[in-house]
Amino acid sequence: MSLRGYSDGMAGNKATQKALQDAAEGRIDAALAAMRLQVKLNPKDLDCTAVLGALLVGAGQLDQAILHLSRGVAHHPNAAMAHNNLANALMQAGRLEESAKHYERALALHPDHRQALLGLSFCRTSLCQSEAALAASERGLALEPDWTEMLINHCHALAAADRLEDAIATMRQVLARRPDDADLRGQYLFALNYLSLPAEEIAEEHRAVRLGVKGPAAPPEIDRDPERPLRIGVLSGDLKTHSVAYFADAPLSRLPAGWTMTVFSLATGAKKDAMTDRFRKLAEEWVDAAPLSMQALDKAIRDRRIDVLLELGGHTGGGCAKALDRKPAPVIVSAIGYPNTTGHPAVDWRVVDSITDPPGSEPLCTERLLRLDPCFLCYRPPENAPEPAMPPADAPITFGSFNLTSKVREETIALWSRVLAGVPGSRLLLKSKSMQDSGMRKRLMARLEAGGIAQDRVDTIAFTSTVEEHLALYSRIHVALDSTPYNGTTTTCEALWMGVPVVCVRGGRHAARVGASLLSASGCGELLAEDADGFVRIATSLASDRARLAALRSGLRERLRASPLMDADGYARRFHAAIRDAWRDRCKGSAS
Repeated sequence: MSLRGYSDGMAGNKATQKALQDAAEGRIDAALAAMRLQVKLNPKDLDCTAVLGALLVGAGQLDQAILHLSRGVAHHPNAAMAHNNLANALMQAGRLEESAKHYERALALHPDHRQALLGLSFCRTSLCQSEAALAASERGLALEPDWTEMLINHCHALAAADRLEDAIATMRQVLARRPDDADLRGQYLFALNYLSLPAEEIAEEHRAVRLGVKGPAAPPEIDRDPERPLRIGVLSGDLKTHSVAYFADAPLSRLPAGWTMTVFSLATGAKKDAMTDRFRKLAEEWVDAAPLSMQALDKAIRDRRIDVLLELGGHTGGGCAKALDRKPAPVIVSAIGYPNTTGHPAVDWRVVDSITDPPGSEPLCTERLLRLDPCFLCYRPPENAPEPAMPPADAPITFGSFNLTSKVREETIALWSRVLAGVPGSRLLLKSKSMQDSGMRKRLMARLEAGGIAQDRVDTIAFTSTVEEHLALYSRIHVALDSTPYNGTTTTCEALWMGVPVVCVRGGRHAARVGASLLSASGCGELLAEDADGFVRIATSLASDRARLAALRSGLRERLRASPLMDADGYARRFHAAIRDAWRDRCKGSAS
């Protein structure tokens, strides 16, 4: 159980210490019961309230956590600790504005309050207030220049401010001093995927993951029956309304007869939604793993005698590579969520296809490759998506991208600039949550201008309140333009589902070849370019012939529906056959 961020009195009495130990070892109910009793006996004890609140947050009982921590503030209105702890719970609940106010109050009471500064910097980044986030992180680093957690927050704020290169440079400096810092290295590796670097250079950086692995590895003994029903484990923080979930549905909802599935959910304080409920019903057991220490999570996986552990997050926020350090399952497979090798020595296999990772790309990966041709993904569109619609007949040609703004680097801007120059009067529509950050938007618009895209040709949208509203915005776009070298994935699939052609260029590594895989699997290969000239030619050609464009758009949804990209039954058979092959290989003893 991690109680990072909950300040000061965590030592407590023997009962509190026992509760903390129970929580760390996975006995959450016992820990909560003990601390409820402590708070009942000592209702004004701020330390007891802090521990109970932290445990409730870890258990996902956010309303109860906020209730108890609010009482702590009421009893101790001038205690910075009380405001900090309430702010943490509010942030987990997504009540970010309230959270920021309590962090600020804690700092007004105690200007050098470390945990409040740490929380405030993260909270401001989440609020898309990158300049304020940078100010908070710089204030913290002035107190302690080598503060790793704050350095990570500082890098998040730099990236959110559209200063990705500065963020990466800072992470490199810290990793030079702390090469075994697994958390920071994960953030660094994920960020590298956005840059136009040689594939071998990025692969070499991933191989350094081994420096932070806490071992030694101790894979469990197995029943070496290659054909028996398998116990599948799923490790993910993204089995909710999230991009990963749209692609995880096919393999997880169609397990072979006799196979069982246990989900180890890393979601922290996430609100329940329909997709979470769907995956819960599919699982034989659902383990809320976020509150667990790495030791307890390792034990939880081992105790359930998982045969094959599917890791769906890699170095993204939805993953937890550290949980794999001692190899808690005989076979570990990385799939769906991360666009590169994990570099982790405990991961045996990685799910790809022959387009994303063609034969010969094996040296770029520390895992062995499970190629699921024709595509390593299968898309399940959101329910209640509106019907596709064209922009008005008199609307100017509008190109668009709903990808993260972090993917809009100089290589992408150069491509898009040539397309807009080739279609006089055309416009560019960009949608990303980060657009509400005024500092980020200002820097991005300046980079677009420097790349030849005049700001008065660009429209931006920050966010919509529902998935349906988000999808409806595709009716404003004539042609979608992919990013490179980090392609869109969910955005490409949802654009096609909404009847919008997506023009992609085939790149030189997995992240830059996902678009090629998706277009090929969806039967839209004519939208795939092999170089920049081809990208410009395809995009401008579509824009110059509205009748042809309308005809193409009218059939895209049905084309997608009939394609391998949405053949859930066929994909599941291929996926599970590959898992079976990996298991057979392990039973023969050729895997460690």
